[in-house]
Amino acid sequence: MEAKCVSRWIRISPRKMRLLADMVRGKTVSEAIDLLKYSAKPTAVPMEKALRSALSNLLTKEDARKVDADIVRIKDINVQDGPTLKRWLPRAMGRATPLLKRSCHIYVRVEEDPKMLAKREAEEAAKRATRVRGSQSAKRPSKKETVEPAAAAEAVQE
Repeated sequence: MEAKCVSRWIRISPRKMRLLADMVRGKTVSEAIDLLKYSAKPTAVPMEKALRSALSNLLTKEDARKVDADIVRIKDINVQDGPTLKRWLPRAMGRATPLLKRSCHIYVRVEEDPKMLAKREAEEAAKRATRVRGSQSAKRPSKKETVEPAAAAEAVQE
């Protein structure tokens, strides 16, 4: 199962945002949020917000079964150019230089990691199997099933 989030018109240069997108691409959402939380870059704030929104969209879907947030990974994260605001900066001798104020759009898709999901299901099946075996081996024999040591020695001698 997958979900997506689109954050549009973020007033940060797409080049700066792509640096962080490359850093978190392919990681689990919890790892990516930890990386972004302690990143010194100001671009980490809108990126973390988009990731949290995508995770929330996945967890609140109607057909979402018991989804564990630890096994959700970033399937795709893409940063596109948004509209550019064109301004002018006055310079010496009556000249003006252009100022380009760039913006970007972030597209995030998250999904349950099938490898981690299969691994977790295998671990749970193994736990259930050991619980069943453990309860059978922990069963103590009744008094009728116990053999006296002297009776066992006589049976061996005959």
